[in-house]
Amino acid sequence: MNSLQIKNLSKKYDNGVQAMQDISLEISNGIFGLLGPNGAGKSTLMKTIAGLQAPDSGAIVFNSVDVVADPTFIKQQLGYLPQDFGVYPKISAYDLLEHLAVLKGVGGKKERKEHIYALLEKTNLYADRNKAVSSFSGGMRQRFGVAQALLGNPQLIIVDEPTAGLDPEERNRFNNLLSEIGEQVIVILSTHLVEDVRNLCTQMAIINKGKVLAYGNPAAFIDELEGCIWTKAIEKKELSAYQEQFQVIATQLNAGRQHIHILSKENPHHGFAMKQTDLEDVYFAQLFNTK
Repeated sequence: MNSLQIKNLSKKYDNGVQAMQDISLEISNGIFGLLGPNGAGKSTLMKTIAGLQAPDSGAIVFNSVDVVADPTFIKQQLGYLPQDFGVYPKISAYDLLEHLAVLKGVGGKKERKEHIYALLEKTNLYADRNKAVSSFSGGMRQRFGVAQALLGNPQLIIVDEPTAGLDPEERNRFNNLLSEIGEQVIVILSTHLVEDVRNLCTQMAIINKGKVLAYGNPAAFIDELEGCIWTKAIEKKELSAYQEQFQVIATQLNAGRQHIHILSKENPHHGFAMKQTDLEDVYFAQLFNTK
């Protein structure tokens, strides 16, 4: 069982932006969701975990090793799937994995070949091993990204916005693959898509403005808010008046009509109906509390 402990991390950039403020998390095997809007500090945290930059203060301990003091250790254990990654034109999937495996220092030629074939099988790309990665569909590219992230059998994998732009079938296939991988290693899923966290993660953190707003089990967060989310269809021109009177955490269009979701422990009356709470409500409620 792998263990990642993040203790009181803080980071302020030269331009004055406080990108991380006293972040503490404990993560073990499985898929851990890091959820937050763009600019929340997710990328800064990922870069710091990966040893690409040092924090101003705090510690990161992976499997009992202080990786702030020894960033090489974490890099040897790490696989990374960025949101977008470039590929060499006309290079086949096998040849590109072979090239990356050499750069990673993975075994001898025979060992690398067996390892790469196993990863292509796992990601359902073996039949396409001789095709250029540049010709792959979006879903195939993301599965190839998983294969390259798994080179060398890393114990910690960081996945950044992995399902953006995928159709529902490819998203489902990709999520099943991530779920299988997460049984053996730590997978940190950094995303602003609530659906990915809901489908995959048993532990999560919501981060915004460099701070952890909530940290724990998604189902437990939903239970805590049950009975506190109310919804009503309104005219668009009425929105500002409702925002003055109630804690409006979200607005959305449904069949062309504006619906608002409000946070209230008591029945707000005024035609509101109780809504079954979901993880999106938890997310918006946490963000509302930091406005």
